[in-house]
Amino acid sequence: MSGAPERDSLVLAYRQQYGEIAGRLERASSASEREVVKREIIALFRAVDSALTELGQLKEEIRVLVDRFKQTAPATTTASAPQFTGARPVVQQDHLGASTYIEKGWSLISLGDHVGAIQALTRALELAPSETQAQSLLGWAQMLHEDYDDALATFSRVLMKEPANSLARINVGYICLKKRIFGEAIEHLSKAIRLDNDRKATLYAHYYLGLVYLEREMYEDAVTFFEKTLKLGPNLIEAHFELGRARWFLGDRDGGRTAWADGFKANKFNPWGKRCKEMLDLTASGGEPPRTGT
Repeated sequence: MSGAPERDSLVLAYRQQYGEIAGRLERASSASEREVVKREIIALFRAVDSALTELGQLKEEIRVLVDRFKQTAPATTTASAPQFTGARPVVQQDHLGASTYIEKGWSLISLGDHVGAIQALTRALELAPSETQAQSLLGWAQMLHEDYDDALATFSRVLMKEPANSLARINVGYICLKKRIFGEAIEHLSKAIRLDNDRKATLYAHYYLGLVYLEREMYEDAVTFFEKTLKLGPNLIEAHFELGRARWFLGDRDGGRTAWADGFKANKFNPWGKRCKEMLDLTASGGEPPRTGT
């Protein structure tokens, strides 16, 4: 927990040097004194620039560490939110400073600091209330923090401005799934499939529709959507797991085992791949898969 004090002491040291140089600059009266101050200013600039470069490299290494952490996270027993893989926002510099908070919000979502992201993006919208990109990112942060009612309201505002925003639409579908508002979930997810203007959105729309029908015990429809999901994204291992459940409860137990075997074979180190293996072991010993997953 020493990171913050060390950072503060580093900044304090540079601030102290800055103050000392500023004082000497005020007192410098000769050309030789000014030359000395000039060299000190250049040296301080180079030192700070070098520290920023090293910190920037460390920041990127931390991002890699976060990705490794996410990959080793255990699979949950409930439907997981769409994976946040949005590209870094391209924002224009503005006199209000909203762009700085938008980029900060994106970075914090990527790092998993959803509370910090909500704070940054809320500030961005205070400065630029009509900034749709900030609204969309705020909705992501709220959703990932499980503030579902707030996220639903935020994404609704996004969709009022951008009805064809498929990612916002599947997020609304996911939230409705979590809140068990199945009718609205089907409406938004089906619309995302009809739009078919974003590959990731289309993939998740099929997957979440499969979950909706699985929860409603409409197993034949669930199987159809999970199979379509895997055609679109064979590496979405959780779809293998859920396809296995849907087939099992439809009465196709061999088909269920095949889906779990395929999921484990696809990536046995993936948390969902491990859950597929657990289902194979459980059913082999006479157990039953869990009925609910949301």
